[in-house]
Amino acid sequence: MVVGGVAAASLASLVAWVFLAPRGQVARARAAVAVCGLATLAGAASLVRRPAAVLRWDASAWSFADLATPSSAPIPGELEVAIDLGSLLLLRFAPRDAAGRRSAGWIAVERRGLEREWHSFRCAAYSPRPAAGMSGAADCRLA
Repeated sequence: MVVGGVAAASLASLVAWVFLAPRGQVARARAAVAVCGLATLAGAASLVRRPAAVLRWDASAWSFADLATPSSAPIPGELEVAIDLGSLLLLRFAPRDAAGRRSAGWIAVERRGLEREWHSFRCAAYSPRPAAGMSGAADCRLA
């Protein structure tokens, strides 16, 4: 729901930009709004359709496991907070494979359904990595 609200606000600001564009640049402004609008809708759609997953911190790296395919191994990687709206976090998860090259993905996490774990999850997402040798594994189920 929050993802849809953010997408709608983005589109509304783009449409307002068209009406405020100088007269000579209206055609270019409309083309830019169309491209940006399609990109916004595609991004929002990709975040809304994500299956339930588990993010895990194992004291050295974050890992991401898709619950739709339980036989798949968790993917280790780095987690960064991109946008924090209080009840929604847009996270950037950059997986690490053997070659160290894989594209990053976006994960939208809402507070709804995670009320008890929300504060702990936010703390873990923002906390710096602990020094080598420290432990403190934690799971967060994203459903």
